[in-house]
Formats: sequence, C-alpha cells, structure tokens
Amino acid sequence: MPTLTIQPLTREAFAPFGEVIMLEGARHYPINQGTTERFHALATADTHAMDGKTILSVFRGQPRSMPLAITVMERHPLGSQAFVPMTVQPDDEYLVVVAPPGDFDENSMQAFLCKGFQGVNYARGVWHHPLIALHRVSDFVVMDRIGEGFNCDEVTLDGRWVVG
Repeated sequence: MPTLTIQPLTREAFAPFGEVIMLEGARHYPINQGTTERFHALATADTHAMDGKTILSVFRGQPRSMPLAITVMERHPLGSQAFVPMTVQPDDEYLVVVAPPGDFDENSMQAFLCKGFQGVNYARGVWHHPLIALHRVSDFVVMDRIGEGFNCDEVTLDGRWVVG
C-alpha cells in the first residue's frame, strides 16, 4: 500500500499548487493611524471565469482518523479555492493532499501538514482532497467561486494510497 509522506507546509513547496496564506514573511505595513497592521495581498481569488463571483463561506470539518485512505480527489476548473482556519492555535493542524492540474496522476500526489495559522489557496484546476481536519472539529473561512458553469470535477480512487 503506497503511503504519502507528509511534509511541512511552506510557500516554496506549495507554490506549484497555489499560495500559502500566513503572516510570516508577508508584506505588511501600519494603517489606521498606526493602530492596525495590514498583511497585504496574501492570496489572489481567481473566480471570474464565466462571470463567476467570489464568495466567502464557513466549512466545519469533522476530525479524520489517521491513517486516511485517499478515495477521492477534486478540482475546480473555473476558480481558485482558499481555506483559512478560524484559529491561531498551532496545534490545530489539518492536512492537504494535492496533485498538479491537468490529467489526474495519483503518483504525483503530495501531502502537507498545515498549522492553525496557515491557510491555503488552491490554484484553479489543482487536484485536492476534500477538507481533512485532524484533532478536533475545525472551522475554516473558505473563499471560492459561485456562478454559471460546472466547477467541480471528482475522481474516485481505490484507497490504496494512504496518508498518515
């Protein structure tokens, strides 16, 4: 049974799949007469194909048990999709499993361990596993696309690949 190695989430390692949303290393500057620090342009919404609109939702993920068999992957061909955890606790971890856009290749999957202060923005067309909360019920602000056109492709896998 093939196992995906879990690697830490970094901007460099995740770059082929999208953007990491976190404050460390981000451009920032004071605003509002110095009472607020703005961390600027952490991610870009790519949602305007076929007159789509950017929306914000909250997803509540139930914790998953490890090891987890990978049985489904999905992609959004008409827009990016961002997940930002609603916590700042580093121990509120979650996993992302991704594969490059294009024809799905299970041998190209990668797994990343994300801390509670890190979000991800999947680029348009990037294959990813549905939300994988780990230790507790976890809420995420999700930025994605609403509009005309079919925006979710899924592939079903046999579960021989596992993570964790």
